[in-house]
Amino acid sequence: MLNALLKFPAPHFAALLSFLLISGCPSAVRGGTSGGGIKFIRLPAPDIEGAVPLETTLQKRRSVRSFQNVSLSLQAVSQLLWAAQGLSGRHGLRTAPSAGALYPLDMYVAAGNVDGLATGIYRYDPADHALVLIKAGNHLDVLSRAALGQAAISLAPVSFVITGKERRTTGKYGARGVRYMLMESGHAAQNLCLQAVALGLDSVTIGAFSDRETAAILAVEKGATPLYIIPVGKGARN
Repeated sequence: MLNALLKFPAPHFAALLSFLLISGCPSAVRGGTSGGGIKFIRLPAPDIEGAVPLETTLQKRRSVRSFQNVSLSLQAVSQLLWAAQGLSGRHGLRTAPSAGALYPLDMYVAAGNVDGLATGIYRYDPADHALVLIKAGNHLDVLSRAALGQAAISLAPVSFVITGKERRTTGKYGARGVRYMLMESGHAAQNLCLQAVALGLDSVTIGAFSDRETAAILAVEKGATPLYIIPVGKGARN
């Protein structure tokens, strides 16, 4: 294929290369830096036709707090993020229901041992199915301390953090919008946990943590509140 591409005149070759990069060709570079210097990683496309029945994932889902020292693939991270908050329909509709389709949630990834992904804190961009680097380095230990020392976070290769912005729903629904946001975080968390089972992985949902410390670790936007921390990996029971 490379020889065929090299036969293209220079202007046409440049245009073709741009098309391949934009269209997500598997051989294209998936990462890059925006004009503003923001580093992003385009994730592999999610599988929307899984082989594990929903009933099986419901039967097997359990909270697991001890994980093997095994890395997670970038494909698995992609699939888990899509299950929680990925696009699943026209007009930006997502996999989890949202009151008024206002989507007050954001997903963060604290990566410690993911193949093909540098350690760091990332924010998930559903529209581009991509990760935006927030800060480099392994922050799982400090995140564990912010969660009252819960070891599951430091043992897992990755932890997903769901945050919410109340104003996205309260602007339309008033004070009740807070309840809708919390409901939605439960929908997203369950999606992620069931998807983990389908991938042969384990997870645990954690709600006991310092909001202030967790928000500082993630460098969340003003007005956002951490709602869930969900470590995922290969459980030590397996």
